[in-house]
Amino acid sequence: MPSINDVTKLDIKDNIAILTLNSPPVNALSSSVREGLSLGIKDAIQDNNVEAIVLICEGRTFIAGADISEFGKIPKGPSLFEVQEGIENSPKPIIAAIHGTALGGGLEVALTCHYRIAVPSAKCGLPEVSLGLLPGAGGTQRLPRLVGVEQALKMVTTGIHLPSDKCLKSGLVDEIADEGRLLEDSVTFAKKIISEKRPLKKVRELNEKVIAARGNTDLFSNYRKSIARKTRGFLAPEYNIQCIEAAVNQTFDEGIKIERDLFLKLINGNQSAAQRYFFFSQRQVAKIPDVPKETEVYSIKEIGIIGAGTMGGGIAMNFANAGLPVTLVERNQELLDKGIGIIRKNYENTANKGRISIEDVENRMNLINGQVSMESLSTKDLIIEAVFENMDLKKEIFSQLNTVAKEGAILATNTSGLDINEIASITDRPENVIGLHFFSPANVMKLLEIVRGQKTSKKVISTSMLMAKTIGKTAALVGVCPGFVGNRILSQRQREANKLILEGALPSDIDNALFDFGFPMGPFAMSDLAGLDIGWNKETSRGETIREKLCEDGRLGQKSGKGFYIYDESRNKSSDPEVEKLIIDFSKNKQIKRRIIGNEEILERCLYPMINEGFKILEEGMAIRASDIDIIWINGYGWPVYEGGPMFYGNTIGFEKILEWLRKMEKEHGSDFTPSPYLEKVVEEKLNIFN
Repeated sequence: MPSINDVTKLDIKDNIAILTLNSPPVNALSSSVREGLSLGIKDAIQDNNVEAIVLICEGRTFIAGADISEFGKIPKGPSLFEVQEGIENSPKPIIAAIHGTALGGGLEVALTCHYRIAVPSAKCGLPEVSLGLLPGAGGTQRLPRLVGVEQALKMVTTGIHLPSDKCLKSGLVDEIADEGRLLEDSVTFAKKIISEKRPLKKVRELNEKVIAARGNTDLFSNYRKSIARKTRGFLAPEYNIQCIEAAVNQTFDEGIKIERDLFLKLINGNQSAAQRYFFFSQRQVAKIPDVPKETEVYSIKEIGIIGAGTMGGGIAMNFANAGLPVTLVERNQELLDKGIGIIRKNYENTANKGRISIEDVENRMNLINGQVSMESLSTKDLIIEAVFENMDLKKEIFSQLNTVAKEGAILATNTSGLDINEIASITDRPENVIGLHFFSPANVMKLLEIVRGQKTSKKVISTSMLMAKTIGKTAALVGVCPGFVGNRILSQRQREANKLILEGALPSDIDNALFDFGFPMGPFAMSDLAGLDIGWNKETSRGETIREKLCEDGRLGQKSGKGFYIYDESRNKSSDPEVEKLIIDFSKNKQIKRRIIGNEEILERCLYPMINEGFKILEEGMAIRASDIDIIWINGYGWPVYEGGPMFYGNTIGFEKILEWLRKMEKEHGSDFTPSPYLEKVVEEKLNIFN
């Protein structure tokens, strides 16, 4: 089989040219792949014996997209547009033979072929929106011409991967090959095209489906409304819609120009830079410098969880969802029955929404075994303590586990900020103790902070990272310090938010500013949701903070119908004049002169101290990388992905500007704003914290 270049081969079989790409791992459209495609197509066209061309890929997939590592670099070799033009204008029919996935630029290449054939397991999609982009090689213009406008809108704004049966039904592919016989069936299909003298079908010239939607303005306005909540703050979904509108209302060439202009705006903007940074950071966070990939791991087949409350029940669901048996332990039958009942209700609610079947509910519930005896944990491979935040209670439980748990069992605590080294010290196996900090609701939130104690073994760390992947979590390894990484940074925002309401802002001002920035909710709405009484002690409460006063008045948040806000039966919130009066009176009693505070100041006061704390965390080695901090805040606390996380955002603002602001605030307001020495070093030496 003659080679075109290192990644491309051309073979002739019965007058059919077979152009094969082999560029592991996913045949991404690198410069060498583009070169191989371009040269291979030219050679096949020039060969008088060739009547049709099959484009096929080796490995686990068809072309799975652009080579993201080339973004921002000087382009080499033929552009993707040149490759597509060569394919589309070929005088001989070209058939894309698809297995695995045809995604992004890969699907855009397939769309310039005259025909497409796929195996049943194949999937096609244009997922650029997840990187803050739009398909920039004609995808928004060709796709609606094949699948129709509504299907195209859904695909480009969600990035969904369409299975092959739906690809066939929608017109995206022309034939389905037998699994494992893609090459043979593609050649047969090519011969059929020749014998039937089928036309060279150029997708760009198919106008029937886009013309059918012309003038239907409701189609686009209704679609925008349907995704408004989910895509709030993101530019890429809207730009994708505008491109599909152009496909409907403009000529193909005019639509391509609009697509290109909007693509360049996105790729040169902060949002896409943030989303691409997040994409790579999600992969980087799993790499631990001193824990090699080949580190031995424990076998985790049975899990024990202590505590059937909100956290324990949610954690149990993660393992049951992954098909792993769980023993859930409570101190009495009443609490156990209540906890298991809530788990069942959660599963049934999910089934009622059509996300799982009733059979799934029963299968998962059968994996959860309730017990009231610690001895029932004696055979478990992983035991997670998930009781409330009380050091004495946790130490008592770990003392029992030290006696009950088998040798080699991993003993984990779900604490959100207590000293894991102190908890581990109560056992004679501190190397097997680790923190697994799940986020509430534990069965929904993607983040898992894995907290490494001073003596935690590499084997336990490696096992925990693998376990996180098994249950669908994004894990970040952090060190032991008060609040770890996520809550330690959160405390900075909470402190400043609580100071701001005494200085002149109201809870709604702060919540609205942070909501508009991109958070799902602000700090006061979040406190109401979690419950204001978390960590509050009625006996020791002296009304020394707004929160204490609210709790003393029975305003515990959403669960009591009132907290910082008032809530109706559907838990919709509204501002409460009583709370606003309470805050104003509290300021007066503290002799704090209130003033008007704008959104810009709110964001600076709430966000800049978080960034400063991130630098302290990096300096202390409590997080491995700056990007790990950003992953924690995006996956665990709702930082908008299009702002990249606190450290990325700080870099966007300029660390020198943040340092100047902190120094000014330190002079005016004291040590809460003392800059991190590491931040000063980064600014003075112009260091890159993202290397």
